[in-house]
Amino acid sequence: MTAGRPFVLAAGGTGGHMVPAHVLATELRARGHAVHLVTDARGLRFPGLFEGFPRTVVDAASTGRSGMLALPKVAASIWRGRGTARRLFADIRPRAVVGFGGYPALPGLLAALSMKLPTVIHEQNAVLGRVNRFLAPRVNAVATSYARVRRLAASWTSKTVLTGNPVRPEVIAARAVPFIADAPRLRLLVTGGSQGASILSQVVPAAVAALPDALRARLDVVHQARDEDAAAVTAAYRAAGIEPTVAGYFIDLPAEIAASHVVIARAGASTVAELAVAGRPSILVPLPIATDDHQTDNARALADLGGAQVIAQTAFTPAAVSAALLAWLGDPEALARAAAGARLAGRPDAASALADLVIAVAEAA
Repeated sequence: MTAGRPFVLAAGGTGGHMVPAHVLATELRARGHAVHLVTDARGLRFPGLFEGFPRTVVDAASTGRSGMLALPKVAASIWRGRGTARRLFADIRPRAVVGFGGYPALPGLLAALSMKLPTVIHEQNAVLGRVNRFLAPRVNAVATSYARVRRLAASWTSKTVLTGNPVRPEVIAARAVPFIADAPRLRLLVTGGSQGASILSQVVPAAVAALPDALRARLDVVHQARDEDAAAVTAAYRAAGIEPTVAGYFIDLPAEIAASHVVIARAGASTVAELAVAGRPSILVPLPIATDDHQTDNARALADLGGAQVIAQTAFTPAAVSAALLAWLGDPEALARAAAGARLAGRPDAASALADLVIAVAEAA
């Protein structure tokens, strides 16, 4: 049973913001607290997230690729969203408002600050994002996913708490699946997120084809590819003597991660958090156009503990990927060390830690 004034979670735009918000909402509800989501229209498109929770959609826009030219339109949109959020908050009287970064969180946080409500922001990446940098001086607490966060001012450290990035229960369950580095069959998972990543489809099959015959004979490949790339990817693996599993979407990605020995992926915050919690070695290719190059920082945090190899997109060639695969798949001891390093970086208790912080901020108000 949930009762009383709700906690408001302000998140939208991308799964990287919506997933940790949803996990926190589930944790708070499990503790008996009411939760209300404030989001933008894009935040409603993710199946399975915030089902059964009350939701309010507010206007929110970002400068995107238009840059400074879009500022007047963006400002007007956010101001309208702030007004909607203020009217909502006057009605439901939130105990606290929690923002998850990005422009969709801004109207809710601006409304909360104008009404002097307790506020928390959560940063998923190893670089504090632009919206969170704007809000950090004004909120009661800043929750981070990494011990070191670039662009986090020293003056904010007294109210900064390392919680980790909340992941779904399915990912935590994957952590319990044993990692057998010397298994007779080895499994490679290639995933570029819900939209796939064409460069992975272009490079990885050729990298696999360059592996020694004996290693290829033991290799199973699961590859997420865009629909337009699927036929070429399948043909390339078959030419290398491998019958791959190729799909545009995997319903249970945590289970795919748990069953894998190496994962090749981008380095978005949720991906890195899930790989760490599951304890699976990865070869990470940071998205070069990511704001403030935050994916490189995310990847390096995992690589510093030995759980990942990082290859910049400009260096992501079949030869480089083949060498990285051989270094682990060809050496069970090295592969086991990499899995241990990834696991060391994982924070399976992140949702609980973030909930503790949010409740403490509300109670201190």
